[in-house]
Amino acid sequence: MDYVKLARWGFVLGAAMFLIGGVGHAVVPELQGSLPGWEAGLLLNLEVGGILVGLLAPLTFGIVLPLTE
Repeated sequence: MDYVKLARWGFVLGAAMFLIGGVGHAVVPELQGSLPGWEAGLLLNLEVGGILVGLLAPLTFGIVLPLTE
Protein backbone atom coordinates (compact mmCIF):
# COMPACT_ATOMS: atom_id res chain seq x y z
CA MET A 1 0.00 0.00 0.00
CA ASP A 2 1.16 3.52 -0.77
CA TYR A 3 0.56 5.16 2.61
CA VAL A 4 1.72 8.62 1.54
CA LYS A 5 -0.74 8.70 -1.33
CA LEU A 6 -3.59 7.42 0.85
CA ALA A 7 -2.85 9.98 3.57
CA ARG A 8 -2.71 12.83 1.06
CA TRP A 9 -5.91 11.88 -0.74
CA GLY A 10 -7.70 11.20 2.55
CA PHE A 11 -6.89 14.72 3.68
CA VAL A 12 -8.00 16.16 0.33
CA LEU A 13 -11.28 14.22 0.56
CA GLY A 14 -11.88 15.53 4.09
CA ALA A 15 -11.12 19.10 3.03
CA ALA A 16 -13.46 18.80 0.05
CA MET A 17 -16.25 17.44 2.25
CA PHE A 18 -15.76 20.29 4.72
CA LEU A 19 -15.76 22.92 1.97
CA ILE A 20 -18.86 21.52 0.27
CA GLY A 21 -20.74 21.51 3.57
CA GLY A 22 -19.58 25.01 4.54
CA VAL A 23 -20.22 26.59 1.15
CA GLY A 24 -23.56 24.81 0.96
CA HIS A 25 -24.63 26.33 4.28
CA ALA A 26 -23.57 29.79 3.12
CA VAL A 27 -24.73 29.83 -0.51
CA VAL A 28 -27.81 27.63 -0.84
CA PRO A 29 -30.03 29.61 1.57
CA GLU A 30 -29.13 32.79 -0.32
CA LEU A 31 -30.22 31.23 -3.61
CA GLN A 32 -33.28 29.23 -2.55
CA GLY A 33 -34.38 30.59 0.80
CA SER A 34 -34.41 28.40 3.87
CA LEU A 35 -33.22 24.82 3.65
CA PRO A 36 -35.37 21.83 4.58
CA GLY A 37 -34.22 20.03 7.70
CA TRP A 38 -32.76 17.03 5.88
CA GLU A 39 -30.62 19.23 3.61
CA ALA A 40 -29.30 21.27 6.53
CA GLY A 41 -28.54 18.03 8.35
CA LEU A 42 -26.75 16.61 5.31
CA LEU A 43 -24.57 19.71 4.97
CA LEU A 44 -23.76 19.63 8.68
CA ASN A 45 -22.84 15.95 8.43
CA LEU A 46 -20.56 16.77 5.50
CA GLU A 47 -18.78 19.41 7.55
CA VAL A 48 -18.32 17.20 10.61
CA GLY A 49 -17.40 14.16 8.52
CA GLY A 50 -14.92 16.24 6.55
CA ILE A 51 -13.16 17.31 9.72
CA LEU A 52 -12.98 13.73 10.97
CA VAL A 53 -11.77 12.30 7.67
CA GLY A 54 -9.27 15.13 7.20
CA LEU A 55 -7.75 14.53 10.62
CA LEU A 56 -7.94 10.75 10.86
CA ALA A 57 -6.71 9.81 7.37
CA PRO A 58 -3.21 11.30 7.81
CA LEU A 59 -2.95 9.89 11.32
CA THR A 60 -4.04 6.44 10.18
CA PHE A 61 -2.17 6.18 6.89
CA GLY A 62 0.76 8.41 7.79
CA ILE A 63 1.60 7.24 11.30
CA VAL A 64 -0.26 4.17 12.58
CA LEU A 65 -0.21 1.79 9.61
CA PRO A 66 3.45 2.35 8.67
CA LEU A 67 4.43 1.62 12.28
CA THR A 68 2.51 -1.67 12.30
CA GLU A 69 4.40 -3.11 9.33
